[in-house]
Amino acid sequence: MSDDKQVNKNRRNLVIACGAAGGAAGVAAAVPFAASWLPSERAKAGGAPVVADISALEPGQIMTVEWRSKPVWIVRRTKEMLDGLARVEAKVSDPKSDVPMQPEYAKNEYRSIKPEVLVLVGICTHLGCSPQSKPAEDKTEMGADWTGGFLCPCHGSKFDLAGRVYKGAPAPVNLEVPKYAYLSDTRILIGEDKQGA
Repeated sequence: MSDDKQVNKNRRNLVIACGAAGGAAGVAAAVPFAASWLPSERAKAGGAPVVADISALEPGQIMTVEWRSKPVWIVRRTKEMLDGLARVEAKVSDPKSDVPMQPEYAKNEYRSIKPEVLVLVGICTHLGCSPQSKPAEDKTEMGADWTGGFLCPCHGSKFDLAGRVYKGAPAPVNLEVPKYAYLSDTRILIGEDKQGA
C-alpha cells in the first residue's frame, strides 16, 4: 500500500474515532439534561394518590392526611351529625351541591359515598386558609343553633358537616371533595376514584 493511501486510511479512521467519541460525549451530556425534564420523585409523590386507614377513626372523630401538600379531612359522622345536615339546609348557600366541588358520586345530601364518612380538602375556598373543626358543643362561639362544622379563622367563613358554606360567608363555594375510592371498609384511596382505572 502506498504512503498516500495509508495516510488517507489513518485519517479516515481518526475521523471515525473522533466522530464516535464526540457522539458518545454528546449522548452522555444529553442524558442528564433530558432526565432533568422528568418530574422528581418528590413531585410525583406530591400528586400521587394516598391511602388512609380509617380503622381507628371513632364516630365523631376527624383525622387529617396529606395529599398534594393539602390537608384532607376524614370525618366519621354520627347519626346526630347527619341529622344536623337537614336542619341547616336553608342556611347554606349551595344545599344541593350544584357547584361542582365534588365528584358526581358524592353529589348528594351528605357529599360522600357513605353517609357516615366525609372526605374533604381542608382548605377554605375564599383565600386558601385552613378552617378549624367546631363541634356542636361550641355554641358559645358559634351560636345556639350550631350543629357542628368548620370555621375559617381568617375571615369567618362557616361550613357545615358536609363542607357546605353558610350564606353570607366570604367563601364563595363549598369545600372541595376530592376524588376517592374505598379499597376496603377501612382503607380509602384519596386522589383517584378507580372508576376509570
